[in-house]
Amino acid sequence: MRRLKILIFSPIFLLIVTVEDISAQVTPSNSATGQIIAEIVPVFSAHETSQLNFGRFSPGPQGGRIILTPQSTLSLQGSIDKGPGSHNAASFYVSGDVDAAYSITLPSGPVVLTHISDAKTMVVEDWVSVPAAGTGTGMLQGGFQVVNVGATLKVGTLYDNPVGIYVGSYNISFDFY
Repeated sequence: MRRLKILIFSPIFLLIVTVEDISAQVTPSNSATGQIIAEIVPVFSAHETSQLNFGRFSPGPQGGRIILTPQSTLSLQGSIDKGPGSHNAASFYVSGDVDAAYSITLPSGPVVLTHISDAKTMVVEDWVSVPAAGTGTGMLQGGFQVVNVGATLKVGTLYDNPVGIYVGSYNISFDFY
């Protein structure tokens, strides 16, 4: 409640004003300092460091299969003779955040290789990798890992697959968590 008292005296005017029961509410001020964090992590990436190469060979009268493991071991089935030269599994360098898990997805079906000067083809199938394909099978220990990929090449007869170079491409996916 507020009361106002005014007293006036003459000949000199004196004005006295008093206010009772007025209390000023002073709100205390407080402040704090907040912290901010931002972290830049390596970009997850994968790139081919070695192409899948079944090497040089000659098909016989029945054709056959060339099996190339992720460890670059080659085995022949059917009437196929290995030629001179090298062969190797594909390699992919996968990098990113230390200890990040990722999944590997290999081609789910056959991939066609086509002769560079005519329409003759061969088929690559039965894809395998180390680490194995699947959900969460890869781990970037130290921030990187090498993934090796092998497959099986189906080879026809010399008529079906004449002398020459056969090329193709495939997709492999690395999904990071």
